Amino acid sequence: MAVRYFMRLAYNGAPFHGWQIQPNAISVQETVEKALSTVMRREVAITGAGRTDTGVNARTMYAHFDLDNEVTDPQRLVRSLNSLVGRDIAIYDICRVADDAHARFDATSRTYKYFIGLEKSPFDYPLCWTPPYPLDVEAMNEAAARLFDYTDFTSFSKLHTDAKTNICRIDHARWQMEGNKLVFTITADRFLRNMVRAIVGTLVDVGRKKITVDDFCRIIEKKDRCEAGTSVPGNALFLWEVTYPYPVDSKQR
Repeated sequence: MAVRYFMRLAYNGAPFHGWQIQPNAISVQETVEKALSTVMRREVAITGAGRTDTGVNARTMYAHFDLDNEVTDPQRLVRSLNSLVGRDIAIYDICRVADDAHARFDATSRTYKYFIGLEKSPFDYPLCWTPPYPLDVEAMNEAAARLFDYTDFTSFSKLHTDAKTNICRIDHARWQMEGNKLVFTITADRFLRNMVRAIVGTLVDVGRKKITVDDFCRIIEKKDRCEAGTSVPGNALFLWEVTYPYPVDSKQR
């Protein structure tokens, strides 16, 4: 009987074409699967909590996988995987879970952060975006608060995806200063493809006075991706946290 495990990992998205396995392109999922299969000496597939896009980072990602036998020393497996996955991926923890636990479908919330630099920096640019215009943060937060009034976010979804519904419940959305960066934090039960980058791009249009807060609401109501703003670059976006209704980390046990 198979034994199920959750893996907690992080990655710099720059070298990868997203999380999900792609034909003729390197992905995080493929890299981790190859390392795990090498260590276990058999093919091992993993299922992630989500599908980050090309270039998007993850401070916290969870994935589950099944093995034929129980791992007697999970930390040794962690060390072995870290020696194989390269410098852009870090495996932090491997924890046994219930046989029916699911990294994607059991997640109760996901949090993303988007980092904006307010002045040019030769050190921050790989992991933040610096727009070439000033931003009205108060107006951006006023618009962000309107997100709670809606559940259909078709206007912020990538076109022609395999999503069965564009309904999401947003629980938190706010801009605030963190050090020398302006950071947008958003939490929802689920996210659509490209959703966070499209929301941020449209909120930036509010901040630069290109559209009003009322325009932002009308864009959501039109349910048309062509009405929303341009997606911001993926290098400044992080999957920050994923929550579950049960312990998924050995430190929580």
